[in-house]
Amino acid sequence: MLKKILLSLLAVGIIAVIAIAIFIFFAMKGPDLSKYQYLKDPQISEKPNQKMLVVEARGDPNIVGAKAFALLVKVYFKTVKGGKMQIPRARWPQDLGTSLDEWVGQYALPVPETTEKLPEIKHEPGFKITLSGWEYGTVAEILHIGPYNKETPAIERLKKYAHDNGYYITGLHEEEYLKGPGMFGPGDSGKYQTIIRYRVEKTAIEDTKETKKK
Repeated sequence: MLKKILLSLLAVGIIAVIAIAIFIFFAMKGPDLSKYQYLKDPQISEKPNQKMLVVEARGDPNIVGAKAFALLVKVYFKTVKGGKMQIPRARWPQDLGTSLDEWVGQYALPVPETTEKLPEIKHEPGFKITLSGWEYGTVAEILHIGPYNKETPAIERLKKYAHDNGYYITGLHEEEYLKGPGMFGPGDSGKYQTIIRYRVEKTAIEDTKETKKK
C-alpha cells in the first residue's frame, strides 16, 4: 500500500510543486479544510517558529520528489513515536524560474520541539536529512484551490497584497499541502488545496512613517 501511495506523488507546472498523497498517514479524511477557507483572501498574520524534519534533494521534482517524500515518511516514523502526523510542507530555495534539473526541494514534516536526534537510515546518495528550525514570524498567506500548475495567479495576488500593505518578502516560497491526490490516484486536481506562504517584513518606508507618528 505504501508503494502505491508514494507512486501517486506528482510534480507538475511552471513552479514544479509537489503533489502528495501522504495525508492518509495522519488522518484518513485529512485536515478540517473549513478552518483554512478564510485564506481564500490573502492574509498577513503571525506564525510561530517550527522544528521540522527535512529531506533536501536536488533535481527535477518529477524524478526525485517521490523518493524524497518516501524517505521523509520513513524517517519520521522512526523518529516520532506516537502522536498525529502534521500537514506536510515544502520550501524552494531557488528562483521559481530555475531549470528543473537544478531545483532544490526541502520536503518537510513538523516534529515536536523535543526531537533532538535522528535515526541512522540507509538511503541513496543525493538526499540530505536534517532537523531544522523553520523561522516564521510575520507571514503572508493565501489558499490556492486547484491544480498545482495553476498557482501563478494566486502567487501574484499574494505578492501584490503584501506590497500594497507595506510588506516585502524575506522568506522562501513555501507550500503547505492540505488536500492533494487520493489514496488510489490523483483524483480531481480542481479540488486540491494548498497554502502558499512567504515570510514578510515591513518596508523601510513604512517603518519611517511609523517612527514619525511616534
